[in-house]
Amino acid sequence: MKIGLGCDHGGYNLKLEIMRYLESKNIEVVDYGTNNAEESVDYPIFGEKVADAVISKDVDYGIVCCGTGIGISLAANKVPGIRCAVVSDVFSAKMSKAHNNANMLSLGERVLGRGLALEIVDAWINTDFEGDRHSRRVNMITDIEDKHNK
Repeated sequence: MKIGLGCDHGGYNLKLEIMRYLESKNIEVVDYGTNNAEESVDYPIFGEKVADAVISKDVDYGIVCCGTGIGISLAANKVPGIRCAVVSDVFSAKMSKAHNNANMLSLGERVLGRGLALEIVDAWINTDFEGDRHSRRVNMITDIEDKHNK
């Protein structure tokens, strides 16, 4: 598994924690920035970078972080084919993958503590899409996206 990571300044410290955690699990990580917490940067840049990497299959999945996880997920979700879930609990992490086939996860550094964030990451990366009736619903999401991207 290869995971792309990205963040703005508000998610930088959480991104580092996630990077160390994934590497400890022998998961390959590609860092798309930003590279410090001091310099204010624009989260859409990094949400798009990771989303582009997921769509181009440079990475299998993406995890992005900002202060709340909301802004960077909104940017990522503008890339056709991305299903980026903002998650603040383990159950939602599992369901975003099992039922919604989320290919990106978004977390808020100012919302989550380190322990919970890593539990969420672990649950998300270890959950598979269930397919079946959920495939029809994910396809419906894609149809909506296609209709509005013409």
